[in-house]
Amino acid sequence: MSTKTVLVTGSTDGIGLETARKLAVLGHTVLLHGRSETKLADALANVSSGDIAGTVKCYSADLSRFGDVEDFARSVRDEHASLDVLINNAGVFKTKDTRTPDGLDVRFMVNTIAPYLLTRRLLPSMPTDGRVVNLSSAAQSPVDLGALTGTAKLSNNAAYAQSKLAITAWSRIMATELGDDGPVVIAVNPGSLLATKMVRQAYGMPGKDSSIGSDILVRAALSDEFATATGLYFDNDTGQFDSPHKDALDPRKSAEIVSAVEAIIGEAVRSTE
Repeated sequence: MSTKTVLVTGSTDGIGLETARKLAVLGHTVLLHGRSETKLADALANVSSGDIAGTVKCYSADLSRFGDVEDFARSVRDEHASLDVLINNAGVFKTKDTRTPDGLDVRFMVNTIAPYLLTRRLLPSMPTDGRVVNLSSAAQSPVDLGALTGTAKLSNNAAYAQSKLAITAWSRIMATELGDDGPVVIAVNPGSLLATKMVRQAYGMPGKDSSIGSDILVRAALSDEFATATGLYFDNDTGQFDSPHKDALDPRKSAEIVSAVEAIIGEAVRSTE
């Protein structure tokens, strides 16, 4: 198997860190991402320790800030001739401050909008047989466009579920748009109630073996079963490709979500010009 360059966002803990570690052990070049320099240093030590065959590099970026996302993407493009796999794993469920500096809901920004922008910026560096793996969830619910654009407030559960439907919807739209000319784009529910910090914070429970999640992300990144799965949704609770929430299959509703995301990004870009 040829070695690949793989970027895993949100890889300082949880299934992101486990996924990065497993990829490094297999000999791949792994790009770690986190918001905290201290946690990134710890993650680098974790992933680089022991008998690994791959190369590991760190990138710091706050995905709730458009400028950080742009700088992050630029650094990856400048430092790597090609990016084979992008795993959009970073996510937010519960936070004290739910508003970004731009007045958006931080759950939508980190879980939906930032991954879209990062993917758009990195597509020119990705080969046609590359892969974009987007973290979805079994928790999906219809998107309130007002909440997506920052004019309505939601509870943690509602914002998380809507943001996960939104990333699933744009995965399908982008996959259709790219067709054979771009990497496959896949939405994956890594498994419900895994033993992650997010589950502990949200539900106060230890959760199931987190390797359930990291194993499926490694499969989605590397295995042949995902090589032609563009636009599909893999539900790791059932262990198969399955149907997401019906709204993520609705072309009109999905197009509305993508239009709203692109309008938000467009406004952010104009504000910096």
